[in-house]
Amino acid sequence: MKIANSNSERSSGINTNRKTRSAPVRMLIRLIKEKPLGTAGAVITLALLLIGLFANQLAPYPPNAPHVVDALAAPSAKYILGTDNLGRDLLSRIIFGARISVVVGLVGALISVSLSTILGTLCGYFGGKFDLLVQRFVDAWMCFPGMVIILVVMSILGQGMWQVILVLGIQTGISGSRVVRSAVIGIKGNVYLQAAVAIGGSTPQILAKHVLPNILAPIIIMFSMAVPNMIMSESGLSFLGYGIPPPTPSWGGMLSGSARAFMFMAPWMAIWPGVALAFVVYGVNMFGDALRDILDPRLRGGVGRYGVKVKKAVSIKSNPGTPQ
Repeated sequence: MKIANSNSERSSGINTNRKTRSAPVRMLIRLIKEKPLGTAGAVITLALLLIGLFANQLAPYPPNAPHVVDALAAPSAKYILGTDNLGRDLLSRIIFGARISVVVGLVGALISVSLSTILGTLCGYFGGKFDLLVQRFVDAWMCFPGMVIILVVMSILGQGMWQVILVLGIQTGISGSRVVRSAVIGIKGNVYLQAAVAIGGSTPQILAKHVLPNILAPIIIMFSMAVPNMIMSESGLSFLGYGIPPPTPSWGGMLSGSARAFMFMAPWMAIWPGVALAFVVYGVNMFGDALRDILDPRLRGGVGRYGVKVKKAVSIKSNPGTPQ
Protein backbone atom coordinates (compact mmCIF):
# COMPACT_ATOMS: atom_id res chain seq x y z
CA MET A 1 0.00 0.00 0.00
CA LYS A 2 2.82 2.39 0.86
CA ILE A 3 4.51 1.68 -2.46
CA ALA A 4 1.26 2.27 -4.30
CA ASN A 5 0.68 5.51 -2.42
CA SER A 6 4.19 6.72 -3.17
CA ASN A 7 3.76 5.86 -6.84
CA SER A 8 0.46 7.71 -6.96
CA GLU A 9 2.05 10.70 -5.25
CA ARG A 10 4.88 10.70 -7.75
CA SER A 11 2.48 10.48 -10.67
CA SER A 12 0.35 13.24 -9.19
CA GLY A 13 3.50 15.30 -8.70
CA ILE A 14 4.41 14.83 -12.34
CA ASN A 15 0.95 15.92 -13.38
CA THR A 16 1.07 19.00 -11.17
CA ASN A 17 4.45 19.92 -12.61
CA ARG A 18 3.02 19.63 -16.09
CA LYS A 19 0.06 21.75 -15.15
CA THR A 20 2.27 24.46 -13.64
CA ARG A 21 3.98 25.00 -17.00
CA SER A 22 2.49 27.90 -18.85
CA ALA A 23 1.11 27.52 -22.35
CA PRO A 24 3.98 29.44 -24.05
CA VAL A 25 6.56 27.21 -22.30
CA ARG A 26 4.76 24.02 -23.40
CA MET A 27 4.50 25.37 -26.92
CA LEU A 28 8.22 26.22 -26.95
CA ILE A 29 9.14 22.73 -25.73
CA ARG A 30 7.00 21.10 -28.41
CA LEU A 31 8.48 23.39 -31.06
CA ILE A 32 12.05 22.42 -30.13
CA LYS A 33 11.33 18.68 -29.81
CA GLU A 34 8.99 18.12 -32.74
CA LYS A 35 9.80 20.86 -35.29
CA PRO A 36 13.54 21.37 -35.85
CA LEU A 37 12.99 23.31 -39.08
CA GLY A 38 10.33 25.40 -37.35
CA THR A 39 12.81 26.09 -34.54
CA ALA A 40 15.37 27.28 -37.07
CA GLY A 41 12.70 29.47 -38.66
CA ALA A 42 11.80 30.88 -35.24
CA VAL A 43 15.46 31.76 -34.63
CA ILE A 44 15.67 33.52 -38.00
CA THR A 45 12.41 35.39 -37.39
CA LEU A 46 13.52 36.45 -33.91
CA ALA A 47 16.89 37.56 -35.28
CA LEU A 48 15.12 39.66 -37.92
CA LEU A 49 12.97 41.33 -35.27
CA LEU A 50 15.95 42.05 -33.01
CA ILE A 51 18.09 43.37 -35.86
CA GLY A 52 15.29 45.66 -37.00
CA LEU A 53 14.68 46.84 -33.44
CA PHE A 54 18.34 47.51 -32.55
CA ALA A 55 19.56 48.61 -35.98
CA ASN A 56 21.06 51.84 -34.62
CA GLN A 57 23.20 49.91 -32.14
CA LEU A 58 24.19 47.05 -34.48
CA ALA A 59 25.11 48.97 -37.64
CA PRO A 60 28.84 49.87 -37.72
CA TYR A 61 28.21 52.95 -39.90
CA PRO A 62 25.27 55.21 -40.74
CA PRO A 63 23.36 53.61 -43.63
CA ASN A 64 23.64 56.60 -45.95
CA ALA A 65 27.12 57.80 -45.00
CA PRO A 66 29.30 57.81 -48.16
CA HIS A 67 32.95 56.83 -48.11
CA VAL A 68 33.99 57.91 -51.59
CA VAL A 69 37.56 56.73 -51.18
CA ASP A 70 36.31 53.19 -50.40
CA ALA A 71 33.69 52.98 -53.19
CA LEU A 72 33.13 49.44 -54.50
CA ALA A 73 35.44 48.05 -51.82
CA ALA A 74 35.40 44.27 -51.53
CA PRO A 75 34.46 42.57 -48.25
CA SER A 76 37.21 43.13 -45.70
CA ALA A 77 37.78 43.61 -41.98
CA LYS A 78 36.78 47.27 -42.27
CA TYR A 79 33.69 46.62 -44.41
CA ILE A 80 32.54 43.08 -43.67
CA LEU A 81 30.16 42.88 -46.66
CA GLY A 82 31.87 45.49 -48.82
CA THR A 83 30.59 48.86 -50.04
CA ASP A 84 28.44 50.09 -52.92
CA ASN A 85 29.29 52.53 -55.70
CA LEU A 86 28.94 55.50 -53.31
CA GLY A 87 31.08 53.94 -50.62
CA ARG A 88 28.18 53.14 -48.28
CA ASP A 89 28.65 50.12 -46.02
CA LEU A 90 26.46 47.26 -47.23
CA LEU A 91 26.24 45.61 -43.80
CA SER A 92 24.82 48.79 -42.27
CA ARG A 93 22.33 49.19 -45.10
CA ILE A 94 21.19 45.56 -44.84
CA ILE A 95 20.73 45.94 -41.08
CA PHE A 96 18.61 49.07 -41.53
CA GLY A 97 16.80 47.36 -44.41
CA ALA A 98 15.73 44.66 -41.94
CA ARG A 99 13.83 47.34 -40.03
CA ILE A 100 11.94 48.28 -43.21
CA SER A 101 11.22 44.62 -43.90
CA VAL A 102 9.92 44.03 -40.37
CA VAL A 103 7.53 46.99 -40.52
CA VAL A 104 6.32 46.23 -44.04
CA GLY A 105 5.99 42.48 -43.43
CA LEU A 106 4.23 42.55 -40.06
CA VAL A 107 1.96 45.57 -40.55
CA GLY A 108 1.07 44.62 -44.12
CA ALA A 109 0.33 41.02 -43.13
CA LEU A 110 -1.79 42.24 -40.19
CA ILE A 111 -3.89 44.44 -42.49
CA SER A 112 -4.21 41.67 -45.06
CA VAL A 113 -5.20 38.91 -42.62
CA SER A 114 -7.59 41.19 -40.70
CA LEU A 115 -9.38 42.18 -43.89
CA SER A 116 -9.50 38.56 -45.11
CA THR A 117 -10.83 37.36 -41.75
CA ILE A 118 -13.57 39.99 -41.56
CA LEU A 119 -14.80 39.52 -45.13
CA GLY A 120 -14.46 35.74 -45.17
CA THR A 121 -16.11 35.21 -41.78
CA LEU A 122 -19.09 37.43 -42.55
CA CYS A 123 -19.61 35.94 -46.01
CA GLY A 124 -19.25 32.33 -44.85
CA TYR A 125 -21.47 32.70 -41.78
CA PHE A 126 -24.32 34.84 -43.13
CA GLY A 127 -24.33 33.71 -46.77
CA GLY A 128 -27.30 34.79 -48.87
CA LYS A 129 -27.32 37.99 -50.90
CA PHE A 130 -24.53 39.55 -48.86
CA ASP A 131 -22.22 36.66 -49.69
CA LEU A 132 -23.28 36.76 -53.34
CA LEU A 133 -22.53 40.46 -53.75
CA VAL A 134 -19.20 40.36 -51.93
CA GLN A 135 -18.00 37.27 -53.80
CA ARG A 136 -18.84 38.76 -57.17
CA PHE A 137 -16.74 41.78 -56.21
CA VAL A 138 -13.92 39.45 -55.14
CA ASP A 139 -14.22 37.60 -58.48
CA ALA A 140 -13.89 40.85 -60.38
CA TRP A 141 -10.96 41.88 -58.19
CA MET A 142 -9.12 38.60 -58.77
CA CYS A 143 -9.56 38.86 -62.54
CA PHE A 144 -6.92 41.58 -62.64
CA PRO A 145 -3.27 40.65 -62.00
CA GLY A 146 -2.27 41.73 -58.54
CA MET A 147 0.91 43.51 -59.61
CA VAL A 148 -1.00 45.55 -62.19
CA ILE A 149 -3.42 46.80 -59.52
CA ILE A 150 -0.55 47.59 -57.16
CA LEU A 151 1.43 49.49 -59.81
CA VAL A 152 -1.61 51.52 -60.87
CA VAL A 153 -2.47 52.50 -57.30
CA MET A 154 1.16 53.24 -56.42
CA SER A 155 1.51 55.48 -59.46
CA ILE A 156 -1.48 57.47 -58.13
CA LEU A 157 -0.49 57.56 -54.44
CA GLY A 158 3.23 58.00 -55.01
CA GLN A 159 6.22 56.37 -53.35
CA GLY A 160 6.42 55.80 -49.61
CA MET A 161 6.54 53.02 -47.03
CA TRP A 162 3.01 53.49 -45.67
CA GLN A 163 1.54 53.70 -49.16
CA VAL A 164 3.21 50.37 -49.96
CA ILE A 165 1.90 48.78 -46.75
CA LEU A 166 -1.66 49.96 -47.32
CA VAL A 167 -1.82 48.95 -50.97
CA LEU A 168 -0.28 45.50 -50.40
CA GLY A 169 -2.46 44.82 -47.36
CA ILE A 170 -5.72 45.67 -49.11
CA GLN A 171 -4.85 43.93 -52.36
CA THR A 172 -3.92 40.61 -50.76
CA GLY A 173 -6.61 40.89 -48.07
CA ILE A 174 -9.48 40.96 -50.54
CA SER A 175 -8.12 37.98 -52.47
CA GLY A 176 -7.40 35.99 -49.31
CA SER A 177 -10.98 36.25 -48.02
CA ARG A 178 -11.86 33.19 -50.11
CA VAL A 179 -9.73 30.95 -47.87
CA VAL A 180 -11.40 32.14 -44.67
CA ARG A 181 -14.86 31.89 -46.23
CA SER A 182 -14.24 28.26 -47.19
CA ALA A 183 -13.07 27.44 -43.66
CA VAL A 184 -16.17 29.04 -42.12
CA ILE A 185 -18.49 27.18 -44.49
CA GLY A 186 -16.72 23.94 -43.56
CA ILE A 187 -17.61 24.31 -39.86
CA LYS A 188 -20.94 26.10 -40.25
CA GLY A 189 -23.03 22.93 -40.02
CA ASN A 190 -21.34 21.50 -36.93
CA VAL A 191 -23.43 20.66 -33.89
CA TYR A 192 -21.74 23.06 -31.50
CA LEU A 193 -22.68 26.04 -33.68
CA GLN A 194 -26.29 24.87 -33.86
CA ALA A 195 -26.30 24.38 -30.08
CA ALA A 196 -24.90 27.89 -29.55
CA VAL A 197 -27.69 29.32 -31.70
CA ALA A 198 -30.32 27.19 -29.94
CA ILE A 199 -29.40 28.43 -26.44
CA GLY A 200 -29.71 32.03 -27.60
CA GLY A 201 -26.11 33.04 -28.22
CA SER A 202 -25.69 36.35 -30.00
CA THR A 203 -23.96 36.53 -33.37
CA PRO A 204 -20.85 38.34 -32.07
CA GLN A 205 -20.46 35.75 -29.30
CA ILE A 206 -20.83 32.84 -31.71
CA LEU A 207 -18.31 34.34 -34.12
CA ALA A 208 -15.80 35.15 -31.38
CA LYS A 209 -16.09 31.97 -29.27
CA HIS A 210 -17.01 29.25 -31.75
CA VAL A 211 -16.15 30.30 -35.31
CA LEU A 212 -12.83 32.14 -35.08
CA PRO A 213 -11.06 29.63 -32.76
CA ASN A 214 -11.92 26.79 -35.16
CA ILE A 215 -10.56 28.58 -38.23
CA LEU A 216 -7.37 29.68 -36.50
CA ALA A 217 -5.16 27.24 -38.43
CA PRO A 218 -5.75 28.72 -41.91
CA ILE A 219 -5.50 32.23 -40.47
CA ILE A 220 -2.07 31.43 -39.00
CA ILE A 221 -0.95 29.96 -42.29
CA MET A 222 -2.19 33.03 -44.15
CA PHE A 223 -0.30 35.33 -41.79
CA SER A 224 2.92 33.29 -42.01
CA MET A 225 2.70 33.35 -45.81
CA ALA A 226 1.69 37.01 -45.96
CA VAL A 227 4.78 38.25 -44.08
CA PRO A 228 7.36 37.02 -46.63
CA ASN A 229 5.01 37.85 -49.50
CA MET A 230 4.82 41.44 -48.24
CA ILE A 231 8.59 41.64 -47.99
CA MET A 232 9.03 40.20 -51.48
CA SER A 233 6.35 42.46 -52.96
CA GLU A 234 7.93 45.53 -51.38
CA SER A 235 11.28 44.44 -52.79
CA GLY A 236 9.73 44.01 -56.23
CA LEU A 237 8.11 47.44 -56.09
CA SER A 238 11.35 49.03 -54.95
CA PHE A 239 13.16 47.16 -57.71
CA LEU A 240 10.75 48.65 -60.27
CA GLY A 241 11.01 52.12 -58.77
CA TYR A 242 7.51 52.26 -57.22
CA GLY A 243 8.34 51.27 -53.66
CA ILE A 244 10.28 53.01 -50.93
CA PRO A 245 12.26 55.89 -52.44
CA PRO A 246 16.03 56.18 -52.06
CA PRO A 247 18.18 56.78 -50.10
CA THR A 248 16.10 54.77 -47.59
CA PRO A 249 17.83 51.36 -47.33
CA SER A 250 15.48 48.71 -48.69
CA TRP A 251 16.57 45.24 -49.76
CA GLY A 252 14.62 45.53 -53.00
CA GLY A 253 16.00 48.99 -53.65
CA MET A 254 19.51 47.70 -53.02
CA LEU A 255 19.01 45.00 -55.64
CA SER A 256 17.92 47.51 -58.27
CA GLY A 257 19.64 50.54 -59.74
CA SER A 258 23.33 50.59 -58.93
CA ALA A 259 23.44 46.89 -58.04
CA ARG A 260 22.45 45.99 -61.59
CA ALA A 261 24.88 48.51 -63.08
CA PHE A 262 27.84 47.26 -61.02
CA MET A 263 26.85 43.60 -60.78
CA PHE A 264 29.96 42.31 -62.55
CA MET A 265 32.39 44.77 -60.97
CA ALA A 266 31.01 44.35 -57.43
CA PRO A 267 28.78 41.24 -57.27
CA TRP A 268 28.47 41.55 -53.48
CA MET A 269 26.10 44.50 -54.04
CA ALA A 270 23.44 42.07 -55.31
CA ILE A 271 24.45 38.89 -53.46
CA TRP A 272 24.00 40.04 -49.86
CA PRO A 273 20.55 41.64 -50.16
CA GLY A 274 19.38 38.53 -52.04
CA VAL A 275 20.77 36.24 -49.32
CA ALA A 276 19.00 38.31 -46.66
CA LEU A 277 15.70 38.03 -48.52
CA ALA A 278 16.08 34.27 -48.98
CA PHE A 279 16.83 33.67 -45.29
CA VAL A 280 13.90 35.76 -44.09
CA VAL A 281 11.40 34.16 -46.47
CA TYR A 282 12.56 30.66 -45.50
CA GLY A 283 12.58 31.38 -41.78
CA VAL A 284 9.14 32.97 -41.57
CA ASN A 285 7.54 30.25 -43.70
CA MET A 286 9.04 27.42 -41.65
CA PHE A 287 8.12 29.06 -38.35
CA GLY A 288 4.54 29.74 -39.44
CA ASP A 289 4.06 26.17 -40.66
CA ALA A 290 5.37 24.73 -37.39
CA LEU A 291 3.26 27.12 -35.35
CA ARG A 292 0.15 26.01 -37.26
CA ASP A 293 0.89 22.36 -36.49
CA ILE A 294 1.37 23.08 -32.79
CA LEU A 295 -1.69 25.28 -32.29
CA ASP A 296 -4.14 23.22 -34.35
CA PRO A 297 -5.71 20.61 -32.02
CA ARG A 298 -6.58 18.38 -34.97
CA LEU A 299 -2.87 17.89 -35.73
CA ARG A 300 -1.64 17.06 -32.23
CA GLY A 301 -2.12 13.31 -32.57
CA GLY A 302 -3.04 12.45 -28.96
CA VAL A 303 -0.01 13.80 -27.15
CA GLY A 304 0.19 14.90 -23.53
CA ARG A 305 -1.58 13.09 -20.69
CA TYR A 306 -3.91 11.29 -23.09
CA GLY A 307 -0.92 9.90 -24.97
CA VAL A 308 0.68 8.75 -21.71
CA LYS A 309 -2.47 6.88 -20.69
CA VAL A 310 -2.66 5.18 -24.06
CA LYS A 311 0.95 4.04 -23.79
CA LYS A 312 0.35 2.68 -20.30
CA ALA A 313 -2.76 0.81 -21.47
CA VAL A 314 -0.87 -0.69 -24.39
CA SER A 315 2.02 -1.80 -22.16
CA ILE A 316 -0.35 -3.34 -19.61
CA LYS A 317 -2.25 -5.18 -22.34
CA SER A 318 0.96 -6.53 -23.85
CA ASN A 319 2.27 -7.57 -20.38
CA PRO A 320 -0.78 -8.86 -18.45
CA GLY A 321 1.37 -9.99 -15.52
CA THR A 322 2.55 -6.42 -14.81
CA PRO A 323 1.21 -5.15 -11.43
CA GLN A 324 -1.13 -2.17 -11.76
